Amino acid sequence: MSGKQLTRIKISGYKSIKECDLEIRKTNILIGANGAGKSNFIGFLKMVNQMLYKPDNVKTYFQLAVAENGGADRLLRYGRKVTEQINGELYFGNNGYKFELSPTQNNKMVFAKEYAYWNIGGDYPCGSGHEESKIEERENDNKVYQYTIKAIKAWQHYHFHDTGRRAAVKQPSPSQDDKFLRFDAKNLASFLATLEQKYKKSYDKIVEVVRLVAPFFGNFTFSSLNEYIVLNWFERGRDFPMSIHALSDGTLRFICLATVFLQPEEFQPETIIIDEPELGLHPYALNILSELIKASKKQVIIATQSTNLISQFDPEDLIIADRKNDETVFRRLPDKSEEGGLSKEDLDRWLEDYTLGELWEKDIFGGMPQ
Repeated sequence: MSGKQLTRIKISGYKSIKECDLEIRKTNILIGANGAGKSNFIGFLKMVNQMLYKPDNVKTYFQLAVAENGGADRLLRYGRKVTEQINGELYFGNNGYKFELSPTQNNKMVFAKEYAYWNIGGDYPCGSGHEESKIEERENDNKVYQYTIKAIKAWQHYHFHDTGRRAAVKQPSPSQDDKFLRFDAKNLASFLATLEQKYKKSYDKIVEVVRLVAPFFGNFTFSSLNEYIVLNWFERGRDFPMSIHALSDGTLRFICLATVFLQPEEFQPETIIIDEPELGLHPYALNILSELIKASKKQVIIATQSTNLISQFDPEDLIIADRKNDETVFRRLPDKSEEGGLSKEDLDRWLEDYTLGELWEKDIFGGMPQ
């Protein structure tokens, strides 16, 4: 893992997460029952990104994100009457970023504390009482910023669930919106067009891998509509362009996923976060996706409920989310320290006869409705 990849995360007071102290590895497959809190873990990572990322110089981006989530009381675990603050600590090896968020009377969140951390040089505080992050003001004071803040700002949380008729991914996209793939792939047309023109090796690899899952697929084709790019495609052996609307939902989602992992490495964030990548995918497509994840040099955090997908990974890659006593608890395998938990020897014996997904279905290591 690189120094710009997350190695440990501590969370308290965020939605269903009362306390969490978790090691983060190169590959992290988050599983659990419906409502267990997987999406809250992903949501916390997204919130931290929104705290630091300022698109198009929007000065109140974090407060906009708080408002879109329903205000401070929706972010605090059971509201401010139960939880006074949200605390976060994110470590990148020896470097880190820490904060404490407190609610205001008008349901906003303010920074009670915010600072960068280096385990040799100590803390680099940014004051308190501000509504938007001030960490950039310390950019030139220390090198922690280079390893933590820039990495967090580059995080991208992908969720390709919307592939309906009016989905953004199926619409023409502005030709200038081609610097990185958006979280919902709404700029897929312009992004793929730029790869085809300037990064042909990556583009050809995307087409090659898509053909493994959809053998009928020939290639993409692009056309201009004023300042927009329209994405179409050919069937293999045909020269008549087909609309992007003619692709199945599963095929389109796989195209988006293949683009995430096969785009030029310098375009990829150090940590790739994907929610429910299995939606609409055939088991063979999930096998191909797992190979893309394993081959990636980047850190990957995925929330899934697919037994087929988790069976492609090692037990050490799993993060299990359970809901216990009205809070989300996260743990890794083996977990002999847990009551009724599995030792490595126990787990190895089970895996002689069953896949990891089958063991999950059998409720051998948790992550099922309690």
